[in-house]
Amino acid sequence: MNVKREDQVPKNRQFLADKRWFLPIVVAGFIAGAILISSFIKTADYSLLCSIASSRSQAVAEYSETPVQLQAIIHYATSHIVPQQNFAEISITFDVLKKRSPCNFLVFGLGYDSLMWTSLNPRGKTIFLEEDPKWVQTVLKDAPTLQAYPVKYRTQLQQADQLLAHYKSEPDCFPAKAYIKGNDKCKLALTGFPDEYYDTEWDLIMIDAPRGYFAEAPGRMAAIFSAAVMARNRRGSGVTHVFLHDVDRRVEKVFAEEFLCRKYLVKGVGRLWHFEIPPASNMSTPDGYRFC
Repeated sequence: MNVKREDQVPKNRQFLADKRWFLPIVVAGFIAGAILISSFIKTADYSLLCSIASSRSQAVAEYSETPVQLQAIIHYATSHIVPQQNFAEISITFDVLKKRSPCNFLVFGLGYDSLMWTSLNPRGKTIFLEEDPKWVQTVLKDAPTLQAYPVKYRTQLQQADQLLAHYKSEPDCFPAKAYIKGNDKCKLALTGFPDEYYDTEWDLIMIDAPRGYFAEAPGRMAAIFSAAVMARNRRGSGVTHVFLHDVDRRVEKVFAEEFLCRKYLVKGVGRLWHFEIPPASNMSTPDGYRFC
């Protein structure tokens, strides 16, 4: 998804030099395609979309491209920056956005391709959560229309095993009782985040941050846990789509199988897994002590 700081130095400069224009042009094509597809969406169709659609029943029948989409097309058509996710991985989320947009889209991470995600959800809400305040400033210089927040995590990657054991013994982490905002007892709950993070019911959640490639990095344990809690606590209709990147890494894979559940995994391509998680009220046999 996002161009990460650890990936900014190419391992094979010659390969990237040969391929540097391919993916940015494809991304521009994605955005142009989204504009074309949206032009055929009727007002009545919006009643079948995301949870925010109920407040937009008077949406215009004829669609026109948004300024951010036009900006994104120009940006990627003239850029040599390669997005973190590859074509097949991006396509998974794009296919869902084609059906669910306009919707509420939460993205853990901020990068050069964030403008793409915003433009693929026109008239929806897309926000980005980023651990590095300086990186937020850097990205927003080129894309000031993005809605991004710097956030602080209270975990470290080296604590992953202890956090998993903690969840199994802390009642405030159990799925039957778990909540996010102000849940200081559960170390996996994301606390101290912007109110908009807690107050919005998210239709799509992309987890491609925070960093998780060295011991002192925050790791994605809390992001995965919190996404699972928000999906289970959903009050609106339909499932919550959760996209997790870097599943080739042990911690991401272990925590995904513990909280997002193999039975809700609907597609996997490359290093990306796509889950469709129903609210707990729609689960046939909800477990009060385990998520899966």
